[in-house]
Amino acid sequence: MKVIGISGLENSVPYKKARWPGLDEREYRIAQGMDSAAALVINGKLAAAAEQERFNGKRHTGAFPIDALQFCLAEAGVSIHEIDEIAHGFDFTPYRSHYDGDEMSADHYNKVLSREALLAQMRRELPSFPLQNVHQVGNHLAHAASAAYTSGWDECLVVVNDAAGEVEAISVYAFRDGTLERIGTVGAGDSIGILYSLVTLHLGFDFNSDEYKVMSLAPYGDPARHRSFFEQAVQLSPDGSIFIPMLKLNRTPEERENYKVTRAFLDQHLIVRRAPSQAFNCKHQDVAAALQECIERAVLHVCEHYGKQTGLRRLALAGGVGLNSAANSKLRRSPRFDEVYVQPVASNAGSALGAALYRTSLVQKVPNERLPAPFFGPRYKTGEIEAALHSCNGRIAWKRYASLAETCAAAAKLIDEGRVIGWCRGRMVFGPHALGNRCILANPGRPEIRDRINSMVKSRETFRPLAPACTAEEAHRWFEVTPGAEFPYMNSMVNVRPEVRDQLPAVTSVNGSARLQTVSVRDNPDFHALLVAVGRVTGRQMVVNSSFNVEGQPMVNTPEEAIVTFLGTGVEHLFLENYHATRAVI
Repeated sequence: MKVIGISGLENSVPYKKARWPGLDEREYRIAQGMDSAAALVINGKLAAAAEQERFNGKRHTGAFPIDALQFCLAEAGVSIHEIDEIAHGFDFTPYRSHYDGDEMSADHYNKVLSREALLAQMRRELPSFPLQNVHQVGNHLAHAASAAYTSGWDECLVVVNDAAGEVEAISVYAFRDGTLERIGTVGAGDSIGILYSLVTLHLGFDFNSDEYKVMSLAPYGDPARHRSFFEQAVQLSPDGSIFIPMLKLNRTPEERENYKVTRAFLDQHLIVRRAPSQAFNCKHQDVAAALQECIERAVLHVCEHYGKQTGLRRLALAGGVGLNSAANSKLRRSPRFDEVYVQPVASNAGSALGAALYRTSLVQKVPNERLPAPFFGPRYKTGEIEAALHSCNGRIAWKRYASLAETCAAAAKLIDEGRVIGWCRGRMVFGPHALGNRCILANPGRPEIRDRINSMVKSRETFRPLAPACTAEEAHRWFEVTPGAEFPYMNSMVNVRPEVRDQLPAVTSVNGSARLQTVSVRDNPDFHALLVAVGRVTGRQMVVNSSFNVEGQPMVNTPEEAIVTFLGTGVEHLFLENYHATRAVI
């Protein structure tokens, strides 16, 4: 069986711009259906997947993922006529009556959320595909399937936590013997994800995009200053529920659409909102710290309640809140769970994978295997790389090494010398973290590296931490993890060993933690080879690993994009497979 899953709501932001013209551009991100993607599942196994943003260059786009879909077909060597089903990771049909109360809501449903709107896009992009083979899967059910069917476990607790699916913010499932049973929900009116995003907006960042910046800012603040505010704002019930009264203050359609009253409440009772151009100060840091503490408290509350209720000691997570690596680390330390798995494409893009897996499970058994590091995107051939290099018209010089070993040795020498390099090799990652294939790399032992990469390379806030990538064999030497422990997805924080923190200034956060990626030969042999080569010259099989992009842009995909980004930033050397490029001396 061949199923393509898709995510995103193409009309969501355009409809909002037409209905509410003149809003701040950041307010248009208060919308559902971002992060559109396509994933091809063949007989229950993921064959290819990619986000649409990597093709159209629009970060977090919700556009119909036609480019990603066509890539999946080409990568697997199948035609659209061989696809049995297309499954969309949203289904608002059961809630249609909820939108009949007023003309504006009904119009929004018809133009953005309805099956008819989806089928109109299908007719436009894939006119030959039979519409009776287009199916819809509830958003949280799709997320749950993406975690359960890639966990490698026969049974586990599955918690989906995001801003909102159709009507839920949190959904809890018991997964046993291939079947998902929903056992609890928290409605979107009490969404810890929406609250986190609204405070993100309040702090001058982008809603539904920059929440990770708030998480990065949090260690610099004192949560005690605003602890009482968030304890009153987010009420935890003994039955595992969450109540957030301030989200219910909005009465009119415009207030509800843009959370006008809630945002005014934050102005009055928290701190005055920060403009994006305003400098950060300790007040913003303290709010971030208290908010992060709040979300960790809420996440633990829900997961531990249902873990106790079901007796399930394995936990699988999906949904955008699953990208909060600090909260994930708290769950990993919870005595309630023996193991925690966070599906690496936890954002809405992952619902494309889940929709395809769920529809497959209705027809045949899905071979439940732990998802490897998710390299399911495009790769580029020698001829394509050389054509991109030749097109630079003397702006770069380049050479080709004869083998991976020579390439790694050259890159390792540069890293040891303190150079910042771009590294593009193999298939592009499906998900938010490059994980070794579309990366900016540097030496974690150099104290100036973090500021250089943040300011000169990626043009982003200087407080943003950089993540380490380390071989799985050596991780326990540098981090407080057990020998052999693997963290392949870069979605959890660990503590840097106190005795070596001064040796790793570029990746050690102010609170002594780091967002670790471990690299194994199994998951990424080429990147592992590079880390081993780095270890030969630095004494550490470790690099700083940041996604190859600049602020506000998606991760690079093609060789041409890598070269343009290289030339426009402070990256000093670029490796494209076995090609090594530098700026030409003029």
